[in-house]
This record gives sequence, structure tokens and C-alpha cells, in this order.
Amino acid sequence: MEKVLVLTLCLLLSALTGVCPRSPTEIYVEAGEMMALNCTLNGGHNHRDAELIWTSPPSQEMDQTPNMSSAEQRHRDLLVHGRSLVILNVTANHQGNYSCSLGNTSSQLWFRLRVCTKQSRGCEQRSRYPMTCHSQETCTLYCPDVNTPAAITLNITSNGVIWYKEGESSPKVIDYFSSVEEKDHGVYTCTRSYLYYGNIYNMTFTVVLDIQPKEKLRLPSVIISPQSGVIHVNLGSPKVIDCKALMYSDFDEVFWFSSDSFVETNSSFPIFYNYTNEINGTEIKMTASLVFKKVSEEDLLKHYTCKLLTVNGRSTSVTISLSQKPRPSYVSLALSIVSIVLVMVLTVVIYVKFKITITLLLRDTLGCHSSTSDEKSYDAFLMCYKSDTDAGLNEDDRMCLESVLEERLGYSLCLYDRDVLPGKAVAEAVLDCIEESRTVLLVPSSPDTGPGSGLLSAIHAALVERQTRLVFIKTEKTEVLRSGSFPEALHILSEAGACVTWKGMRSMPPSSPFWKQLRYHLPAPQVASKIRLLPQTSQDVPSWSNV
Repeated sequence: MEKVLVLTLCLLLSALTGVCPRSPTEIYVEAGEMMALNCTLNGGHNHRDAELIWTSPPSQEMDQTPNMSSAEQRHRDLLVHGRSLVILNVTANHQGNYSCSLGNTSSQLWFRLRVCTKQSRGCEQRSRYPMTCHSQETCTLYCPDVNTPAAITLNITSNGVIWYKEGESSPKVIDYFSSVEEKDHGVYTCTRSYLYYGNIYNMTFTVVLDIQPKEKLRLPSVIISPQSGVIHVNLGSPKVIDCKALMYSDFDEVFWFSSDSFVETNSSFPIFYNYTNEINGTEIKMTASLVFKKVSEEDLLKHYTCKLLTVNGRSTSVTISLSQKPRPSYVSLALSIVSIVLVMVLTVVIYVKFKITITLLLRDTLGCHSSTSDEKSYDAFLMCYKSDTDAGLNEDDRMCLESVLEERLGYSLCLYDRDVLPGKAVAEAVLDCIEESRTVLLVPSSPDTGPGSGLLSAIHAALVERQTRLVFIKTEKTEVLRSGSFPEALHILSEAGACVTWKGMRSMPPSSPFWKQLRYHLPAPQVASKIRLLPQTSQDVPSWSNV
């Protein structure tokens, strides 16, 4: 409705005077504040000395403000000086439309004053003034001077500016930051105070300070790819060297020149350069590629410079030189290969020669063996077979062998004459022992004390079926005999399993090769090992009764 009335008034005045009044300027001010209306009308040459006339809302009863005395103006909190109308203490009664005109001219300047209270909070957003500073740079807070009294207003003196930050109770005297930081952002309130006839009048403004990251200094730059300084090349081969320049103007220029002349852009020359560019906003990324069709020895004697000239007077350059790539040396490569081969050969030799000692050391000290239970009752089934010659172990040797394996080395043995129940069929008993044992240990005996050598064929079939490990003990005499002297089944068994040679008295010491080889071929005992190495001397050879 208000806009309709203004439009109707404009049309009416246009019809009568030919002039339509301007739209009123809306001014928001908080009650209790000071404010000033400044008339900016220009009456022209004919109205230079015309009298300025202010009109106010009917509540102010001020049709001809200049006719009021100074005392009456102060009583109404109004002051007219020059082209300014100052309201010392704004109240709700001052709300309304104000206008100024020069003499009898038809032109007028309109103001619409809206008074806000603290309860209404109507001026909070309209009186906020944004301000931006960049971190780690200087920043000066500026208090707005909107609708403030002119500096030459009679009897009104500026009393300075006081700053407050929202959330802080004490005022800030300093409005300058030598290096502003993120913590300085926030809402600041500045209060301009004025002294008039001994009274203080204030004008309050709100400044919202926003801290942005520091702007990067945009300077032109130039770099060489792949590297600056010395670039290695191959004689007789082509080479391309890229010079990448960052520019901010179409008038900037990048080019190549050598020690004695400029490089041409004509591709028919043996050395030339060409351009490619990429535009991203205000940035121009230019690449000037220096091309050698075939690098010559003469080229190695020159220096080449990529230079960037800019319209702002800044220039930057990078200089390079060419050097022939060193020929690859195969001496170090050959030495490395020979060293690796020697290490591998030495490792294999050491392992083959000392594999038994290494394996037993890892098994005894570090426990490096399979600990998964295979649900077997015995570590080994010790079975004696009849030897047709006197090459077998006698009764004392056999019993000592059993004693050392069980009592010293901790193996659990299945013995036919001890662990097989009487009355059971021989073949069935032997197969049961093989089933319950992790290894079968065949020992030649003289005389035969086992179930007999007639079961050797059945044993071989059972070993193949159950994939049971076989350790075959031989003597020095059986090694001398021809293979044809063995029964066929025994010959097959000797080839199917691992063989360990018993050498009589030389095999008796616990540290002899016989026991090391036997332990190597036997799996680790399931119970804790009872191995106890005895001190040895060249004269001390323990008998079986002490083992």
C-alpha cells in the first residue's frame, strides 16, 4: 500500500511540476544513539545561495527548522548546521520521513528514519559491516562513518573511537594488528563519541572481521624439466628439454638462447624450440621445448638459457649445459654376480657338510621340529632280523642300543619281546606295532631274537601303504658283502629307507657320527629329550654299561 501511495504521489507531482521525488533513503538507528542526516542536493548556479529547508515528521512540529533558536534545538535534541541535521538522542518520536530542499526548488531529498529498540533487535543485521583480513598480515579495524556529523559541525567535537570484541568485557584501545591470526576473527563493536555542550553522545557500529588464509604472492617463474644444471645426453641421439614458465599476462614472453645466439623456432634447424600453453583463469602455463635433432659434440660446449620476460619488469631465467652420459661399467656388476655365486656355493657346501650338526643343533636348542601330534604311541618300532652271517649285533650291543635310545635320548620304543601281548599272531602283532609307531628301525641280530625275517615282505608292504619312515642299521661287515648276498626283501628294504652304519667300538661314544646320523634320520622324540653330552677325552671311551 505504501509503495502505491508513493507511486501515486510521484505521478501527481510529475503532472504538476514535471519532477518526481526520489525514493527515500532508509536509515536504521538504535534508540539512544546519535545520528546525522546530510543533504547532498546541488541547487545549481541559480540556487547557490538558496536557503536549505528541512521538514520533519508531524510529531516533531518542525516545518522550518532554521527558524528555531539554538536552545530550542537542543531541547528537542535537534541541531541544524550547514547541510546537516543532527539528532543528538534518537527516540521513537524521531521516527518518520525527513526531507531537505533548497529554497523554492521542486527537487527534494527524502530520508526515512526507522528507530530500533534493543528488544526488537531490528537493527542488528542492518548495522553490521563486514571486513576481511589475511592471516600473518597487518590489519587495521575501520569504524564506519555512516550518518556521522560533519567535522565542521558547530560545537560538536569528536571524542575518539573505542573498540569492543564480542565475548570480551574490557574495551580494546588498539585497532591495529601487526600480524593478524585466526583467533582474532569475530564481531567487533566500535563506538564513536561526540562532545556537545558538556554532554557525550555516542554512535555504535558493528564490524564483522573475517580472517582468510594468506594470499600467495603470484610471481612469474620458470623451471627446467627434468632438471636444471647439467643434463646428460647421448651423442647422436635426439633430446627434448622442456622449460615450463608460469605467467600472468599474454604479453609475457619465454624464449631460448645459447652462448652465442638466439635459438630459432624454425623446425628445419638442427636445434629449435616450440611452444605449448595451458590457460587456467589468470594463470598461463607456457612450455618452451628445446629440441635437438641429434646431439653433437659442439652442443656439449655451449650453455643454453631459458628466459622469461614479463610486462611488469620482472624476469627470470635458468641455464643448463649438456654432458655425455657415462658409459655403464660392468666391472661392479660382474663382481656382484661372482660374489653372490660364491656365497651361494659356500652356503651349499657348508650345509651339505654340516647339515646333520646344524639340524640337530636347531632341534635341540631352538626346538625347530614339527610339534603336531600324529596320535602315535611310539617313536620307533625296533625290529631285529636274522643276519645270515656274523655281521649282526650281538645281544649286548642290541640291549645297549635300546637302552641309549630310551633312557638317554628319550625315545619311546615298541619292542616285540616286551610290548606285544603273548598269544597274538606274529604277523598281526608286527603290523600293529608298525601302525602305532612313527618309525621302523631294522637292526641286524645274530642270533635272531625278533619275529623272524620271513615278515620282511609284509613289513615293506605296510611301510609303503602307511608311508612310515624306515631306518636301516648296517654293520661294516654287511657293507662289504655283495648286494646279492641279501635276501630280496631285505635288499628292497635297505634301499627304501635311510641307512646308518654301526662301526663297533668307534660308534659307542655319544658324540660319535653313528648317534648323530641315527638321531638325524629319526624324528624328534615326543617327550622331553634326555640328551646329556658327556665330557670326552682321547682316552675315555665309555662302555655300554655306562651309557
